[in-house]
Amino acid sequence: MPASHHKLAIIGTGPAGYTSAIYASRANLDPVVFAGSQPGGQLTITTEVENFPGFKEGILGPQLMDEMREQALKFGTLIKTESILKVDLSARPFLLFTEHEECTCDALIIATGASAKWMGLGKDLELSRTGGGVSGCATCDGFFYRGKEVAVVGGGDTALEDATFLTKFSSKVTLIHRRDKLRASKAMQDRVFRNDKIQFAWNKVVEEILTQEQTLPSGESVEKIRALRLKDTVSGAQSELVIDGLFVAIGHKPNTELFQNQLPMDEAGYLQVEKGSTRTGIDGVFAAGDVQDHIYRQAITAAGSGCMAAMDAEHWLAAQGLVE
Repeated sequence: MPASHHKLAIIGTGPAGYTSAIYASRANLDPVVFAGSQPGGQLTITTEVENFPGFKEGILGPQLMDEMREQALKFGTLIKTESILKVDLSARPFLLFTEHEECTCDALIIATGASAKWMGLGKDLELSRTGGGVSGCATCDGFFYRGKEVAVVGGGDTALEDATFLTKFSSKVTLIHRRDKLRASKAMQDRVFRNDKIQFAWNKVVEEILTQEQTLPSGESVEKIRALRLKDTVSGAQSELVIDGLFVAIGHKPNTELFQNQLPMDEAGYLQVEKGSTRTGIDGVFAAGDVQDHIYRQAITAAGSGCMAAMDAEHWLAAQGLVE
């Protein structure tokens, strides 16, 4: 028998998950949140966040997530550290499995987010977590590279959008692509080809990220990106590109493996929701944040959709006569 039953369960604890929990708790839905393998989501591997409203001096990503967590706890949210390993959405109540228990819920909010795809070098992911000059989000971190030279890896619309955005701050943007033609739309290509700040490293892949130690004003020593070692995909020749920052724009992967063959998804694996709501293809299941958003992918938009999901769930539960 399942160990426990909940009116509302939330899977994921990024801005969407925590905001859902705050709103649901204040509506007396007594939600349970499963934190998963990365409590706090992608912001826990982000250094300074300067574009979240209410923090004029900026706030560290992990600190912002801690504040959201404490706020959810304040209103009575039950947060469990386990990961959901399997779900059964074929009948209500929905069945959730962790390593140690089973539980049921009347309504479910999915806020499992999406993960940036990295180059598989190890150093790229490491430096993204320590503020060492590698990022998967130009909109989030471009401001830090005012007057500096940066590179963008990728050849699709996202890479070209990032490169164009970064020219607002950086003195030079080098777009690194493994082929001699871009995959992006013609309109995006025309835009970058007209931009004098954008240069191209055709037929190139990043072989190695070269770093150096830098001393911060606090006296702390940190590892920062210095240059890239590039390999020509045609000739095999190697070269070095000196930069201050690297933006990896080779795509995101939504964390939706749990819901394969159970919920409607688009061709990239993002959960599909009804326009103007967070309702998925199964009555009583809602999706919020980056798991259903492949366009904006910002903390503030994730939090907003988390609010929507909690309100949608509250209204649905009330319509079923499950809450007053």
